Amino acid sequence: MFTLLVDFADHVSLFNIFRYITFRTGGALITSALIVFIFGPAIIDSLRIRQGKGQPIRADGPQTHFKKAGTPTMGGLMIMTGIICSSLLWANILSVYVWVVLLVAISFGAIGFYDDYLKVTKQSHRGFSGKARLGIEVAIAGVAAWVIMHAGQEPFSSSLTFPFFKGLIINLGLFFIPFACVVIVGAANAVNLTDGLDGLAIVPIMIAAASFGVIAYLSGNAVFAEYLQIHFVPGTGELAVVLGAVIGAGLGFLWFNAPPAAIFMGDTGSLALGGLLGTIAVATKHEIVLAIIGGLFVMEALSVIIQVGFFKMTGKRVFLMAPIHHHFEKLGWTESQVVVRFWIIAVILALVGLSTLKLR
Repeated sequence: MFTLLVDFADHVSLFNIFRYITFRTGGALITSALIVFIFGPAIIDSLRIRQGKGQPIRADGPQTHFKKAGTPTMGGLMIMTGIICSSLLWANILSVYVWVVLLVAISFGAIGFYDDYLKVTKQSHRGFSGKARLGIEVAIAGVAAWVIMHAGQEPFSSSLTFPFFKGLIINLGLFFIPFACVVIVGAANAVNLTDGLDGLAIVPIMIAAASFGVIAYLSGNAVFAEYLQIHFVPGTGELAVVLGAVIGAGLGFLWFNAPPAAIFMGDTGSLALGGLLGTIAVATKHEIVLAIIGGLFVMEALSVIIQVGFFKMTGKRVFLMAPIHHHFEKLGWTESQVVVRFWIIAVILALVGLSTLKLR
């Protein structure tokens, strides 16, 4: 729609408004939210009928989780429908960055969908083979990193930038591709590990999306980038529109995912959204800032790594249960306490991450 309407801008001055990324970002947000609101109930009913027992509940998990038995999963289908449709309507479809981000999200979402499908049909937590899944994710991320590297201006497109230091840039050369793979795959799986309580993952995802929407807009604008002394990356401003769609779809999904959840995001949504955020961080050259803004996801992933590693070495556990949100449940925190307090942490980390735009 954007491309068609802009073509008429020379004849109808009103259509000039569609040239503004800020306007189209708002349009993408509203559109994706409406899509999820309108079609969400039908999707939930369909998934409930097809899945029967719904997502399997961990037998060793908190006792309060057993009442969630029968809740359907794969809610990521709702989110991705809103994001894709809205992005194609409002974003510039001639932008290579828009296509790379959407294709990574769709590909990771497909992996998650297959994993969810295996878990639901087998009623087991053992879904897609971990090694096979990781290998496919790395391959997808590698292709995306190669495209991003060649879409930008050499040698900056293959360089690593650092927050708080405007002049510190390291050209990674071909090593940029494996580095980008770690960022994208790591983000996808970190978000996946966070998705364990009603509303826990989707709100921090929206917070991160809003933060990176600002970063993408400023990084893609030569004037603002010069004023803030951040690195200018031509073309990445369009990613703000996609992130607007993420926020809108997230709001729509939260309506149904709020306690008690009518549907779970599942790997279908968490892998897709995590991969999307990771790819945008790579495209905007703010990979390290993602670790700050998405610090909650990092914390969740590290808790699992520490738990597994320490148990293999000593046979003992550091946390009562991993990921760490389950640890706090085991300590006696209610689910709502864990979720809201983790949201607060996500907001604080987002503010810290955004401060890097000025503190240089």
